[in-house]
Amino acid sequence: MPSASRPPPRTVRSPCVSICRIVAQTGYCEGCLRTIDEIANWGTMSDAQRHEIWSALRVRRAEAARALAQR
Repeated sequence: MPSASRPPPRTVRSPCVSICRIVAQTGYCEGCLRTIDEIANWGTMSDAQRHEIWSALRVRRAEAARALAQR
């Protein structure tokens, strides 16, 4: 008998690129730009929360690109 309480499968992929180092100056992972809390909680987040993280990552990438361009 199938379990009715089983949560639906997640459809939002992880941004992890297997370069897992937190940069002290930013607090972001060098590879995926997530915070340690975002990484730790990813497995229990809803798809909506995961989409919010992806949106934040787009902003973080743009900020990082601007910072590099200013060097």
